[in-house]
Amino acid sequence: MKEQQTIKATEAEMEILNILWTHGPSTVRDVHDRLAEVKDTGYTTTLKQMQVMHEKQLLTRVAEGKTHVYTAKANKTDAQGQLLKRMIDSVFNGSAMQLVMQALGSHKPSDAELDMIREYLEKKKEVNNN
Repeated sequence: MKEQQTIKATEAEMEILNILWTHGPSTVRDVHDRLAEVKDTGYTTTLKQMQVMHEKQLLTRVAEGKTHVYTAKANKTDAQGQLLKRMIDSVFNGSAMQLVMQALGSHKPSDAELDMIREYLEKKKEVNNN
């Protein structure tokens, strides 16, 4: 069985991971260009972050000529689960209900989202009753 990697990524690192999860293997230039669409950041800052992430084993990289192509080493679902668990434990004293109430209170979900939440809760209820 494959050992799950512990993800300890900063907010800036999560932005880079999300780009790689969405767009697949990318060069620093590719990642920087996508980051620059939403925030003001320098190319050398992106390069340094990705080098540090490689050292932290959050990314893998392959040399292609003079450039490196980076890939997220961590699985998105695993990373989200670990980060969410840490947040629930540290910010919400272990209460998933407090997290959900805060999320719903600070973001107005659409009717479709509420329907999906209801459906999910009904399925969870059925599983717990069996």
